[in-house]
Amino acid sequence: MRLHLSLRSGVPIYVQLVTQIKQLAASGRLPVGTELPTIRALAEQLLINPNTVARAYRELEQSGIVTSRRGLGTRVTDRGSPLAQRERARILDDRVQALVTEAARLGFSFEDVVELIRKHRGKMLPEQKESVHE
Repeated sequence: MRLHLSLRSGVPIYVQLVTQIKQLAASGRLPVGTELPTIRALAEQLLINPNTVARAYRELEQSGIVTSRRGLGTRVTDRGSPLAQRERARILDDRVQALVTEAARLGFSFEDVVELIRKHRGKMLPEQKESVHE
C-alpha cells in the first residue's frame, strides 16, 4: 500500500490517510480482507505520529471501510456496506464530472463521450463486463 502525504497541502495528515485508503479500497486496489499495516508500522513507514494513524483508522472504521479487532489487525471490510458504496459512487461521480468538463472544454459533445465509453467498454475483460450494468 503506497500512500503519499503532503505536509504543505493544508489538509490534515489523518484526512489525507483516510481519503487515500478509501480510494484504494473503493477502486479494488485494497481488496476486501486486506490487512492494513499496524498503527505503529504505518507511522514508522510514513514518519508520522502513531496517534495520527490511529485517528485515521478510527475514522475509517466509523465509515465502514475497515474493521479492527484486537489481535487480528485492521482489515478492509466488504464493500457492500452502504457507506462504502456511497464512497465508491462519490469517487465515480468526481471522475465523470472531470471527464464531462474536459470533453466540453475540448469541444466534444455528450454523445461523443458516450460513444467513447461504449468503445472502451468493449475492450474490458469478460469478468469486468459482468459487473457493469446498462
